Amino acid sequence: MATKLLMSGNEAIALGAYEAGVALGCGYPGTPSTEIIETLVRRPDVYTEWSVNEKVALEVGLGAALAGGRALVTMKHVGLNVAADPLFTSAYTGVNAGLVVVTADDPSMHSSQNEQDNRNYALAAKLPMFEPSDAREARELTRAAFELSEAYDTPVLLRSTTRLSHATGVVEVDEDAPAPQRHPLGFERQPAKYVMIPSNAKRRRVDVEDRWARLREAVETHPANRVEPGSSDIGVITSGVPYEYVREVLPDAGVLKLGIVHPLPRRLVEDFARQYRTVYVVEELDPVIETQVRAWGIACHGKDVFPSIGEFSPGTLRAALGLPQPETIAEPAVEVPPRFPALCVGCPHGHVYNALRERGMVVSGDIGCYSLGVMPPYSAMDTLLDMGASVTMAHGMDAVLQGQPDRPPVAAVIGDSTFAHSGLTGLLNACWNQRDGLFIVLDNGTTAMTGGQPNPLSGERLGREDTMHLDYGYLARAFGIPEENFAAVDANNRKAVTAAIDDLAGRSGVRLLAVIGMCIIEAKDLKKIDKFVGKRDARKLELIEVDAHAHA
Repeated sequence: MATKLLMSGNEAIALGAYEAGVALGCGYPGTPSTEIIETLVRRPDVYTEWSVNEKVALEVGLGAALAGGRALVTMKHVGLNVAADPLFTSAYTGVNAGLVVVTADDPSMHSSQNEQDNRNYALAAKLPMFEPSDAREARELTRAAFELSEAYDTPVLLRSTTRLSHATGVVEVDEDAPAPQRHPLGFERQPAKYVMIPSNAKRRRVDVEDRWARLREAVETHPANRVEPGSSDIGVITSGVPYEYVREVLPDAGVLKLGIVHPLPRRLVEDFARQYRTVYVVEELDPVIETQVRAWGIACHGKDVFPSIGEFSPGTLRAALGLPQPETIAEPAVEVPPRFPALCVGCPHGHVYNALRERGMVVSGDIGCYSLGVMPPYSAMDTLLDMGASVTMAHGMDAVLQGQPDRPPVAAVIGDSTFAHSGLTGLLNACWNQRDGLFIVLDNGTTAMTGGQPNPLSGERLGREDTMHLDYGYLARAFGIPEENFAAVDANNRKAVTAAIDDLAGRSGVRLLAVIGMCIIEAKDLKKIDKFVGKRDARKLELIEVDAHAHA
C-alpha cells in the first residue's frame, strides 16, 4: 500500500539508501548532514556508526564496499576536506559493491566556517555526482547513485545543501514492499586493483579514464537529467534546490534539469541550448556548470547575472533578472532586538573563558559550541580555523614566539568530540616536538553543537550503547606528559578550574587540562547525569565531587 509521508531531504536520503540495500552507514556528525545517519540507525538490519572523523568514515565505507556490502558515508562539506585523501584514490581502486558519499554543502554558511562548493571535488577526483532538488528526488537519486556506483565500479558523490537537507517534502512509500537484500558479495582478492603502489596505480589511472569516457556517454540518457520544454524563448540550465526557484520565477521557460552535475551531458546541453534565444545557467556558489557550458562554445548568462555568494531564493532570481517582487507582509511596528548566539545559560564551561581572558591569554579556538567563546560576554577567542586546529595553531604560535620578551601566554581550547576527531594527533605532535603550551579539553560528555551525538570520550556509541572511553590520565602518560603537567577538574567548581589554569600556566612544556562537566542540555535528564558521573568516576580522575542532582 502506497503511503505519502512528509520527509526532510536527510530522511529521504536515508530511506533511499535503505531501499537500495545498504549494508553499512557511517559518517561524522556535521550540520546539515547529521540526520541521515540518525535516521538510518533506526533500521536494525543496517550496521551504522559515528566514526571519529570523516577520513576514517570514508575508509570504513570503502572497506565495506570492497567486501561486497553497499555503503553510505555522510559528512558536511568541510568534512570532505578531511576525507579527500582516500576519496581521490578510491576512484582508482573502484568499489565492488556500491559506495555513495554524501556531501552536504552549506551556501550562506548557516553553520559553517566557509562556503566551499564541493562540486569541485567531483571534477578534481573524476567522480560522478548526483544533486537532488527535493526530498522525493533525494530518495530516488540515492538509489540511482548506488546503481551507477556498481555499474561503473566507482564511488559516487551525492550533493545536498542546507535547504534540501532540512526542508520537507512529500515522499510516496510502499509500506508492503519486501525488505531489500543486504547479503555481502564477499571480498575477492585483487591486489593489482586494491593495493595502490605506484606500479598498480599507473594501470588503474588508465582504467579511470576509460570509465570516465563510458560515464560521459551514460549521462546523455540517464533519467536523472531531463528536459522540460517551455513556451518562451528563455531556456534555463539548473540543478539542485535552485531548480525549484526557477520553476516558480520563470514558469514559461524551458528547463534542462540536471540530476547529475558531473559529468555533464554535452549533447543534451547543446541540443537544449539551440532551442532558445537566451540561455541562463542558474547555480548557487561557483560557476561549475556555466564554465563547462561556455567551454563548449555555448553562449549563456550565469554569474554575470546571478550572485556567487550565498544561497538563492525566488527573490534572488527576481532581483537578478529585474522582475518585480511580490507584495510582502508589512513589517511589525515593534522592532525585535537581535539575539546573538551564546553558550547555553548554565553551561559548565563558560568560566574557562572568563579565566583565560582575565589572564590575558591568547586563545586558539576550535569548532563546536566552544567557538562561541569569541562572543560576549566572554570575548576570549583569537583564532578559529577548522577541527583540531586549536592545538596545532597554538603549537605554531609557540614555535615563533618562544624566547620573545613580551610573549603573551597561549592556550588552546578544544571540545571532547573535536579532540577525538583531530586534536589527538596535534597534541602528539606538540609532545613529539617538545613544544610549550597549555592545551585545554572542555569535555561536556557529548557532541553538543550538532545535537548531542556520542563520541569516543563519552563512553557511548551510536544508539547510546555503552562502550569504551578515552582516559585522559592514561593518554597523558602515553604521550609522555609529566604527571605535574596534567590535571582534570570538575567544570562546575570554578575555584578548581581557576587554580588548575593558574598552576599549569606557570609550568613549561606540554600541559594538558581536562575540564569535565556535563552539557546542560543533556543534564535535563537525571538518568544521564548519573550515567555521566559514573563514567567520570570510572576514569579514575581526581575530580572535586559535586552533587549531580543539584545541577539538573
